Amino acid sequence: MTQLAAPARAAAPQSLSPQTALDRLTMFGWRGGLAAILAGLVLSFVLFGYWVVYFRNADMDFMVIYNALVMNDGKPQAFFDHPAYLTILSLKSWFRLLHAGGLLKAWTLSAIPPASDVAAFDAAMTGAVRAGRVLALLIALACVAIFAFLTRLIVRDWRVALLATLAFALSGGVAVHSRILRSELIAAMPVIFALMILIVMSRRASALRPFALALAAALCVIGLENKVQAILLIGALPVLILPFGSKASRSVAFWDQRSAWVTAFVAMSAAAAAVWMAFPLVTVGFDRALLDAAQLRPILFNSFGHYQAAIMLLILSCMIIYARIWRISAAETVASMAAVIAGAALALMLLDVDYDSRNVIAIFNPLEKMLAFADASTSDAAHAASPGAALLMLLQGLGSVLARYTFVLHSSARPTVFLTWLIVPGLVVAWRRGERLLALQALLLLLAAIGIDTLGVRRGLKTEYFIFTDPLIILTGAILLDRIIEIGSHRFALPIGYALIALHIAIGQAEPVKYATKRTGPESICEWHGYYMPLLQLPWCPPSKT
Repeated sequence: MTQLAAPARAAAPQSLSPQTALDRLTMFGWRGGLAAILAGLVLSFVLFGYWVVYFRNADMDFMVIYNALVMNDGKPQAFFDHPAYLTILSLKSWFRLLHAGGLLKAWTLSAIPPASDVAAFDAAMTGAVRAGRVLALLIALACVAIFAFLTRLIVRDWRVALLATLAFALSGGVAVHSRILRSELIAAMPVIFALMILIVMSRRASALRPFALALAAALCVIGLENKVQAILLIGALPVLILPFGSKASRSVAFWDQRSAWVTAFVAMSAAAAAVWMAFPLVTVGFDRALLDAAQLRPILFNSFGHYQAAIMLLILSCMIIYARIWRISAAETVASMAAVIAGAALALMLLDVDYDSRNVIAIFNPLEKMLAFADASTSDAAHAASPGAALLMLLQGLGSVLARYTFVLHSSARPTVFLTWLIVPGLVVAWRRGERLLALQALLLLLAAIGIDTLGVRRGLKTEYFIFTDPLIILTGAILLDRIIEIGSHRFALPIGYALIALHIAIGQAEPVKYATKRTGPESICEWHGYYMPLLQLPWCPPSKT
C-alpha cells in the first residue's frame, strides 16, 4: 500500500478559467447551487408525489402507516420483514407531532373511519399518507444536505462536491425514496455517511479520531436496525477504507505520549460498559428458541453467529492493517477499536425504545432474515453443502449487473450508470498518470457497488435498492474528477456535463412520473392486506378472515 502511495502526487488544484465546464455547470455557487438542488427536489415532490392518490404506492406506504397507527393506539408493532424499525418509529412520532399541532386527525387506527364510509375513509387515509410522504421528503432532503457537506470535506474542489450532490439528488434511489415510506433510505444512508466520515478522518489525523470511529460504528448499526440488507455495505467498509490514508494520517503527538494509554483504558472501560448494557439484546438475538420460532435457518454448521463473529474480526483486523500501513500508534488503535465496539453497542440500545424480540432477532441475524424472503433457488444455493451452486448464481448475477451498467443491454430508471461510462476511463487515466493510490480507491468503491448490486439481482435489483450503491458510484466519480480536475477545460466537457444532467433528470424522474400518471385501481392490495394490515378493513377488499 505504501508503495502505491509513493507515486501519487497531491498536486495543488489548478487555477481554472471562469469559462471551464465546471464553472458553467456550477454557476450558482456552492450555497446557491445546493439551495437550487433542494428546491428542485421539493418541486418534483409537489408535482409527482404529494398529490398522487393515496393507494398508489401502498407497498410499503400502507404497511408503515398501518404500524404507526396501531402503535399510536397502544398496540405492538406488526411489521418485521426488514424490519423497518426506525422508519415505523419515526412515522409514529411524526403522526403524534402533527396531531398535537392540530394538523392530522387520523393519527391512530381508531381514528380511521370504517371502510363502509368510503368518503370519510378515503379522506382520513389521504391525510395520513400525505403526512407520511412529507416525512419521506424531509428525510431525503436531510440526506442530500448531509451528503453535500461530507462530500465537500472529502474532495478539494467545491464544484466537484456540488456536481456529486446533484448526481445524488437526481439519482433513481432518491427519486423514489423522497416520496415513498420505505426502509432502504434510512438503512443505506447512515452506512454511507459512516463511510464518508471514515474517509475524512482517515486523511486527517486528530486526537478525537476515535470518537469519529465510534460515530461511524453507531451509524452502521442504525442502518442495520432499519433494513438488514445494510449488512452488505457494512461488510465492505473495513476493506474500502484501507487505501484512503495518507502521510497526514499518522497519529498526532497526543497519541504518541504515554498518557495516551490512559485515554485508551478509558475507551476500553466505556466499551465494556456499553457491551454490558447491550448484552441482554445479544442473548435475545441468538436465542435458539426464538430463532426457531421465527423460522430462520442457520447458514453455517447448523448454528448461528459465525459470520457475525467473522465480520467483527474483519473490522478489527482491517483496523490493525490500516494502523500498520499509515503509522497509527498502538494507543490510538486500541482506543479506536474500543470506540467502535462502544458506538455499535450503544446504537443497539435504540432497540429498547419500543422493544420487540422479533426486531432483535432480525438485526442480529441479517443474512438469515434476508434468505427467509429469498426465492427457493437462492435459499437452496445458500444452504447447499457445496459452494458450486452459490458461485454459479453469483456469476449469473454479475453478468446481469454488468448488462444493467451498460444501460443498452438492460435499461432501468438508474441514471447513475452513465457515470460508470466515465469512471472506467478515469481509472485508466489515473493509473497511467501514476496516481496508483487514487486508482485503487476508486476501483474498490466501484467493485463494492458491483458486488452489492450482484447480490441484489436475486430480488430484481429494484429502483428502491439503488440507494445502497448509487452513492458509492457517485463518490467514485467525485474523487476521480477531483484529482483529474483539468478535464474541465476539455472542449467536450461542457456538452458531456449537460448531457449527464439531462439524463439524470429524464431517467431519474421516470418512476415518479410513471406512478403519478398510473390509472390502475387499488385491488391488488387485497392480496396482502389481510396479512400486513389485519385490523384495517379496506373499502375495495372483501372482509378479512383474521
